[in-house]
Amino acid sequence: MSRILFDLTPDQRQELLTVRDQDPRPSLRERAAALLKIDAGVSANQVAATGLLKPRPQRTVSTWVTRYQEDGLPGLVAKPRGHRGFSPCAGRRRPASGSDGPPPLRRTAQHLAPAGLG
Repeated sequence: MSRILFDLTPDQRQELLTVRDQDPRPSLRERAAALLKIDAGVSANQVAATGLLKPRPQRTVSTWVTRYQEDGLPGLVAKPRGHRGFSPCAGRRRPASGSDGPPPLRRTAQHLAPAGLG
C-alpha cells in the first residue's frame, strides 16, 4: 500500500491533541490519536496494527484520515449505525379485545384455602 500523505496545520494538531486528551467519547479520542501518529510519520498500517489500544483494519484507519481531510473533526464523529434488531418484547402482541384467545386467568380465594375445607 502507498503511504498516506497527511500533514496537519498547527491549529489542526492542537485541535486533535485536545480531542485526544479531553473528549468524553472514546471513539473520537482513538481516532484523534491515530491521526496524530500518522502526522508524526508512523504509517497507517503500523498505527492500525499496533498503535492503538486494539488492532484495527488498515482500511478503517485510512477512512478516518480521508474523513478528517474532507470534513474536519465532524468527519471523525461516529455515526449512528441504525437499529440492529428488535426488542424481545416487540414481537409479542396483546390480543385485540373480543379476540378468540383464551380468557385471562382469574384467581379466587378458593385456591388459597387448605384442601378439604372448601
